[in-house]
Amino acid sequence: MCLIAWNWQPHSQTPLLLLSNRDEFYARPAQALHWWGHAPNGAEVLAGKDLQAGGTWLGVSRSGRLAALTNYRTPEPARTNTSSRGELVANFLQDHTTAESFLNQLTRHTDDYNPFNLLVFDGQSFMGLESRGSTVIAMEPGIGAVSNAHFQTPWPKLTRLTRGLASKIEQGQSNTSDLLALLHDQKIAADADLPQTGIALDLERMLSATFITSPAYGTRACSVVAIHNDHTEFTEQVFGAEGLLGQSQHHFAIVNRVIRSSLPALPGCPDAQDSP
Repeated sequence: MCLIAWNWQPHSQTPLLLLSNRDEFYARPAQALHWWGHAPNGAEVLAGKDLQAGGTWLGVSRSGRLAALTNYRTPEPARTNTSSRGELVANFLQDHTTAESFLNQLTRHTDDYNPFNLLVFDGQSFMGLESRGSTVIAMEPGIGAVSNAHFQTPWPKLTRLTRGLASKIEQGQSNTSDLLALLHDQKIAADADLPQTGIALDLERMLSATFITSPAYGTRACSVVAIHNDHTEFTEQVFGAEGLLGQSQHHFAIVNRVIRSSLPALPGCPDAQDSP
């Protein structure tokens, strides 16, 4: 599961600033942030990759697109006969359709996937889809966030992260190191503030931290993405059970931005999902 926060300022020099933590079992193989190479239509994707199922949780394209995914926490085990949620991110990044068109078509297929929240930015519009209810949302300008419930659900870690992001921006401390520090917060919420999602209390406590640590499961990647009008900056820190494993930074010009209004049929793939 993941935590994502953003500052959406569509008429500024930096339309989208996004912070994300990816949480997963340490044993699940993954490849760190890298260029995936050219898709058949010429698109290039910069993202990490889940090597178990081939999808990703967060990525950008050289044409200035962005997509990010969280799962929706329920006590029921994930279905194993579903299409890949992680592939939804890659599909959007490798396409040229509008965010609205992509999400509207996807609403007809949400039952093919385990529950998720999907964020997409096509270079002009920043939108989200809650698969539970098949609800498409045009994001309002300003600071927002999503974890493993519906968008803006005020879980303690979501509230701490958005307040921290607002404070950093107000104080002019929005460089990458300041923002990564927000993602490293290991504070556990008080029991009275915990959401009740149907899982055990000790697990609910552990998952209430922005940055999760445990022997087998925790935050695997901290990411900061800034999409400017003419270039994108993407920084990722990778973690294992032993701590920080490495950091990479990418800075590249936005090229070949094309947005179509129509969408081809959506392919299905084996499932890629966060846990628990």
